Amino acid sequence: GVFILDKFSISEMFKNFADYECEGSSRLYEFLSRQIAKDDELLELCAFARDGQPVPNLFLGAVHYLLLKGKKHALKEYYASIVQNPKELEEVFIHFKDFCQIYRNEIISILKSKLVQTNEVRRCAYLYPTFCYVYNKAKKPLSLIEIGTSAGLQLLWDQYCYSYGNYEVYGNKLSNVHITSEIKGGNTPLLFHESPPVASKVGLDLHISDLGDREDYLWLKSLIWPEHQERLLLFESAASHFNENPVKLIEGDGVALLLDVAKQVPKDTAICIFHTHVANQISEDLKYELIEKIKMIGSTREVFHVYNNMWDRKLHLDYFIDGVEHKVTIGDTDGHCRWFYWDLN
Repeated sequence: GVFILDKFSISEMFKNFADYECEGSSRLYEFLSRQIAKDDELLELCAFARDGQPVPNLFLGAVHYLLLKGKKHALKEYYASIVQNPKELEEVFIHFKDFCQIYRNEIISILKSKLVQTNEVRRCAYLYPTFCYVYNKAKKPLSLIEIGTSAGLQLLWDQYCYSYGNYEVYGNKLSNVHITSEIKGGNTPLLFHESPPVASKVGLDLHISDLGDREDYLWLKSLIWPEHQERLLLFESAASHFNENPVKLIEGDGVALLLDVAKQVPKDTAICIFHTHVANQISEDLKYELIEKIKMIGSTREVFHVYNNMWDRKLHLDYFIDGVEHKVTIGDTDGHCRWFYWDLN
């Protein structure tokens, strides 16, 4: 549906963003979000964002982007991504607001044209055990289809290496992308020492981010929060990895393209359709259409659907084997995958 963004709902978005996303993760964004939520002029500026976009990420990303591009302003002194010792936050909002007034037109043009496409490479930390589980059920190589792939970095999950707080390393031990995360709860997932075999990969997105394009690359960096040094390093090493192992990326509506893409997948493989932190940008109608299409594929093929943010925040796996549908909940995950729960036995 069409959302007419009003100041009240945008204000609520920033309050929720501060409470649920930033607290304990980014002091700068938490502080700014609470101030923006009370500022009419900035809320009006945010209303230029495209429908269905997470406004706080987009707005803060736009400002970060202009700073990373080298705009001269006192605001940069507060960003750990730009200066080594950022200033204390007391006066940051005065500078932030001034920056937004000076660069208002450029911010509006970013809000109207850009999409939030965070390539959170660390989410592969829960994809790895999930695909180990899938391979154990399917007993055949996997064919990956990612919806909302952005730059395709998560399609390389089988090329990265992983550790989960013990001394073991899983996946591709030679990889320069080493992902760590904590598994919470009482259960331990089955983890193969070597990545499960992958037969084919394709990524679908309304707008493919091209890592070889300086603007696209900079925008993806802008979406990484200023304090998150480790995320930035993971992104940069995964990006260089991608340039050496490019994956087929198709621009277009992932749900509309799905059946055609699935038809081209090698026959003796299990189809794995996955998307993380994408479904909150998909309309209700389209969600049901996606589920229907997966059912259609499941009537003739083994298909596994891994997703979150569809109906709730948890990570889910629905799958069809011999035409029979199974649904399991994997558990809660942290947005930046510092930890996740594994609720499966």
